[in-house]
Amino acid sequence: MSIPEIKLIVLDVDGVLTDGKLLIGSNGVEYKSFNVKDGLGIGLAKFCGLKVAIITGRDSESVQIRSKELKIDCVYQGITNKVEVLDKITASLGIQYNNVFYMGDDINDLPIIRIVGFSAAPNDSAELVKETVNFVSSLNGGMGAVREAIDFILSHQVDYKELIKNYLCKKTDLIQ
Repeated sequence: MSIPEIKLIVLDVDGVLTDGKLLIGSNGVEYKSFNVKDGLGIGLAKFCGLKVAIITGRDSESVQIRSKELKIDCVYQGITNKVEVLDKITASLGIQYNNVFYMGDDINDLPIIRIVGFSAAPNDSAELVKETVNFVSSLNGGMGAVREAIDFILSHQVDYKELIKNYLCKKTDLIQ
């Protein structure tokens, strides 16, 4: 499988970085569960110089907190037109669609999936999405699917063993 050089990773949240469940307490506060393996994968991508963005349809304080922890470069929440936001991000970074990796899980992600250079979906994604993407993770959303996809990309772009060696020697403030 030929993979273009990826410079930007763009992720959906619900069903990708999380298992898609929405936990809303009686106090109205929304809770999400994130996987630390995904967090370390994002950190490794950033360690390699890749930019990372989130484009999600929901608006959640927990996404903002997690994004800040992981030093995500661009975070857009409450978005109905994800392609329009992708246009803004790629223009501001000077990156072409061919150099973008996107991971989504449902039909609202198809417009981006169809235009980027490489796309992926968690194993529990909508069937049409899984039929359309370049890579289907063996893992479900929120269970390390993002990490598996990032590892796949990085292993095609860099010497992965050397990356891990460098990461372990130069580990700075990467958070899982």
